[in-house]
Amino acid sequence: MKLEHVTKRYRERAALSDITLSLQDGTITAVLGESGAGKTTLLNVLAGLTSYEGTVEGGGAYSYLFQSPRLLPNLTAEENLRFVLPEERWGDIGGMLARVGLEGREKSYPQALSGGERQRVAIARAFLYPHEILLMDEPFSSLDLALKKTLLELVSELWLERRETVVFVTHDVHEAAMLSHRAVVLHRGTVALDLAVEGDLPRDFFSRPPCEELLTKALMGL
Repeated sequence: MKLEHVTKRYRERAALSDITLSLQDGTITAVLGESGAGKTTLLNVLAGLTSYEGTVEGGGAYSYLFQSPRLLPNLTAEENLRFVLPEERWGDIGGMLARVGLEGREKSYPQALSGGERQRVAIARAFLYPHEILLMDEPFSSLDLALKKTLLELVSELWLERRETVVFVTHDVHEAAMLSHRAVVLHRGTVALDLAVEGDLPRDFFSRPPCEELLTKALMGL
């Protein structure tokens, strides 16, 4: 996927300003930056959810994983997936729920699930929904450390099985270091840093890769 001179304006303010990026297929790109830097706007451009100036090439069908699970409370975990998936994918639901650690919880309603279990349902939904690009908007930000570690490892494992293109927004440099091949820092709608993240997935959650220091310095300098 390639973005060339992409600009998005809200009245007089440019949320994105002349962004040019090439996103390699089959890799994970993390997008960081302070509040209002344009991170979510960039995801919306990639998803085709907003108008913009410039060009985006090589996009395709997308799946979206949000910060909150956004499950329908009157549907079970299994029914929440059926609600959004084409019928030909229904046969995969049981296996995917088991894959994310919810075997035996298929008939449970969201209020009977823990916060982590609800997010697991959302992860299963995002990976099962037919797509070429997976977009994730701070999906780990409201989780405690132990659950964040578990879900980061889960997403790493699912990516290894599928090798699909993923772009995810985060404010956490450790998340970027653990889950991405590339980290892009936005500042006031422009690219302040574009950094390759070394090492194969999955990565040791308790390690501190060299890129973390570079990303932290970049964010502190904004």
